[in-house]
Amino acid sequence: MQTLTISGLAQKAGVHVETIRFYQRRGLLAAPEKPLGGIRRYGDPDVARVQFIKRAQRLGFTLGEIALLLRLDDGAHCAEARVIAVNKRDEVRKRLADLQRIEAALTQLVDRCDARRGKVSCPLIAALQPPIAREDS
Repeated sequence: MQTLTISGLAQKAGVHVETIRFYQRRGLLAAPEKPLGGIRRYGDPDVARVQFIKRAQRLGFTLGEIALLLRLDDGAHCAEARVIAVNKRDEVRKRLADLQRIEAALTQLVDRCDARRGKVSCPLIAALQPPIAREDS
């Protein structure tokens, strides 16, 4: 039964009304028919769809990937959905490795800053600046 207004849908799904409209523009959520002189009404399946989108976003899926997952949501495409999840997991692992390298580099720079005292150039600033080209005479 379709009983929710767009603001009721947004509230029940835990998002803003503009999020609902954005999802509709992106084709992730259908806009129900608007009765002549009336207000569009939404139901529990719409709430579940918005919540699915938000949960997928929290897992790092893009809206394009989410649209694909929603198209595969008939129970017969589990293998295809798995491929999307495996690709996302691999991307996350790559980002984690990148973040670990960044963390290690920053730790080294902070340690060098801690070791420096006095009026010596800051190791962090020095590491971030490009080398200055020198003219040889």
